Amino acid sequence: MVEIGGRPILWHILKHFGHYGYREFVVALGYRGEDIKRYFLDRRRLSGDMTLELPNGKLERHGGEAEDWTLHLIDTGRDTLTGGRVKRLAPKLSDGTFVVTYGDGLSDIDLNALVKFHKECGRLATVTAVRPPARFGSLSFDGPLVSKFSEKTQTDAGWINGGFLVFEPEVLDRFPATDCSLESEVLERLAADGQLAAYRHEGFWQCMDTVRDKQLLENLWLSPHAPWKIWE
Repeated sequence: MVEIGGRPILWHILKHFGHYGYREFVVALGYRGEDIKRYFLDRRRLSGDMTLELPNGKLERHGGEAEDWTLHLIDTGRDTLTGGRVKRLAPKLSDGTFVVTYGDGLSDIDLNALVKFHKECGRLATVTAVRPPARFGSLSFDGPLVSKFSEKTQTDAGWINGGFLVFEPEVLDRFPATDCSLESEVLERLAADGQLAAYRHEGFWQCMDTVRDKQLLENLWLSPHAPWKIWE
């Protein structure tokens, strides 16, 4: 629920998915779950103008934003691990291929291309690989002098889990327990079994783990072209 440009990061993530035609979302609630429920309820009720007739309580709404989304807001426990949260959503995820993401990262990833890649690989799961943003400027030396200074946005080596994953429903049967780590107990085993593909995303990706990350995203949002704002 941390805000970027006055909207929770969750809203930004849903707008990204909505751009690619996703309309139904299952949100695993834990910490501040009630705040998430309240946000969407209030957003629906209070968006736009309204006319209220005080004598009879009649309320008429005029305009306002109303995204075409269906949200399943499921309480999965305050302290549940990442794998446990996905496992507890199984009744809503068993009908076919589904996409999972965390609630702390933004990207301009092409979700259609990601799912297409997943289908072509024919594996049970696909993880999006991204290069982590560099925290500090890069220096190149010529003796005692700096020959090049580069304030890079991403490192040149290494790939990490970017948090946009595609799963076949059969993956849910491979969770070792109702509460487990998605990363160390599910993805690692899938990789060992040759069932985890990697989609390499070279575009924009940024997590929001620190105040510095939040400020960076705020500044980008205020710029003419926020990299992840691909919707109209």
